[in-house]
Amino acid sequence: MLTGKNALVTGASRGIGKEIAKTLAAHGAFVVVNYNGSKEAAEETVAEIKEAGGDAVAYCCNVSDDKACGQMAQDLIKAYQHIDILVNNAGITRDGLLMRMSEEDFDAVLDTNLKGTFHTLRHFSRYFLKQRAGKIINISSVSGILGNAGQANYSASKAGVIGLTKSAARELAGRGINVNAVAPGYITTDMTDAMPEAARESLLAKIPLGRAGRTGDVAKAVLFLASPDSDYITGQVLSVDGGMAI
Repeated sequence: MLTGKNALVTGASRGIGKEIAKTLAAHGAFVVVNYNGSKEAAEETVAEIKEAGGDAVAYCCNVSDDKACGQMAQDLIKAYQHIDILVNNAGITRDGLLMRMSEEDFDAVLDTNLKGTFHTLRHFSRYFLKQRAGKIINISSVSGILGNAGQANYSASKAGVIGLTKSAARELAGRGINVNAVAPGYITTDMTDAMPEAARESLLAKIPLGRAGRTGDVAKAVLFLASPDSDYITGQVLSVDGGMAI
């Protein structure tokens, strides 16, 4: 399905990003596993992809750093000639009640989640424009659609990603570039596993399908949007949330 395509997945050393990277690779794409924290975790993702018969490489870049993103784009195009699929998955949380939230925590989340998406979009879109082709998938969140108490910064960043997705889709459509977003709901990851039991039960009660999502549920949605099957779809937000946002 994706044979001959090169993909960059940001924040791909763990969780949803890791599953997306593995899924794209399993369907033929060469995957650049971007990370900022753990090189060991990123290399583990690469190793798992290769063990499964795929191909990948790890690349360290803090997407909140615009200059570093520009360098990443130059390096990857020089090394691999083209990037066909860009998945903006890198994200952080700094949860807290609004009136107690520090400006530092608010800015940190927007710098990575929203500005990080802007940085990669800005630098890679120029190459997509030259190619007259490309698939860009931005990972938003159900929190960006509904809002969430204690996550004013995170919800604002993910709502911003949706607006950025729609604007970019309008700007780039004329050159054959598709820009869409995926909005996961409550997905089981190491981050959600660390939540208090009461908080997890409260979230589950809000899901019509009655269960938490799996990282594979999100990865399969991204695979669809990265594939030729989605060629006539752009500017859309695909919720993978078990019905939370109904």
